[in-house]
Amino acid sequence: MKRTLQELAEQLGCQLIGDADVSVNHVSSLRSANSDSLVFVDDPKYLEAALASTAGAVIAGEFASNVVPNKPLLIARQPRLAFARAARLWSDSGKHSGGVHPTAIVPPSVHLGDAVRIGEHAVLGEKVKVGDQTTIGAGCVVGEEVRIGIHCRIDPRVTIYSGTTVGDRVVIQAGAVLGSDGFGYVRDAETGRYEQFPQVGRLVIEDDVEIGANSTVDRGALDETCIRRGTKIDNLVHVGHNCQIGCDVVIAAQTGLSGSVSIGDNVVMGGQVGIGDHARIEDGAIIGGQGGILPKKVVRGKGVVFWGTPVKPLREYLKELAFLSRAARKAE
Repeated sequence: MKRTLQELAEQLGCQLIGDADVSVNHVSSLRSANSDSLVFVDDPKYLEAALASTAGAVIAGEFASNVVPNKPLLIARQPRLAFARAARLWSDSGKHSGGVHPTAIVPPSVHLGDAVRIGEHAVLGEKVKVGDQTTIGAGCVVGEEVRIGIHCRIDPRVTIYSGTTVGDRVVIQAGAVLGSDGFGYVRDAETGRYEQFPQVGRLVIEDDVEIGANSTVDRGALDETCIRRGTKIDNLVHVGHNCQIGCDVVIAAQTGLSGSVSIGDNVVMGGQVGIGDHARIEDGAIIGGQGGILPKKVVRGKGVVFWGTPVKPLREYLKELAFLSRAARKAE
């Protein structure tokens, strides 16, 4: 679908410089751009290349406000964000209409909102509720009494266990498992055998959360596991039972959270981070890749980067590395 630059400027809150009637129909990189493309630059040093490209229009930062361009410019305070929102406009407008595939299993007790799409061989349990314009992909299994909000995208082969609540505009990528049993066992001191501790809590996923492919999120043991609004979880991440993850948290691939971990708002975690049970990471902390956090450890420091195992502030970690390097050279 083509959109005029005037439409885009109004929808994205951008200042338009140039012909408002020019139309574009997709976003692209500078390398693959053509006359129907919208591209972006968030660094002044790339502006010249963008203007010399074949793109139909450019989203640029305020540094381009006084430029006399040879093609239309959309001036944005945050050009990368404006570009992402433009891409979403085309993605949303291209969604297919609703409908239940003939091979899907949908009991009469299921409530489907308007324009819901259920893919091939999907199975929904009793009393499931699915909000308007949500898509459930092929081969998904949704347990009894699951609640899924509006405008969600559940990709193929996702499994959602009974009693899970999923908010609005949530994206769950292929192969993810939500609400499975946590890893909780009690050891019999007499026999040495392990028996499962009750895993009867639930999982709550709030609005605007995204969970990557093949990630797993356990439900609570007795209470609930909760992932709060706006959090983004990469592929191959594990979240244990009873974890509480705050708003707008970012967690990169292959990170593992043990049971009862608490993560504050706006925390950023690199890949392959390991967190022991009952640890707490407070608001705004940044954990570098492969960082290790010991059980019951409290990590605090808004905007502070932590690294290493066990994690410590980056400055301290680098000092220790330098000391060890000098000591090793002296020992040679």
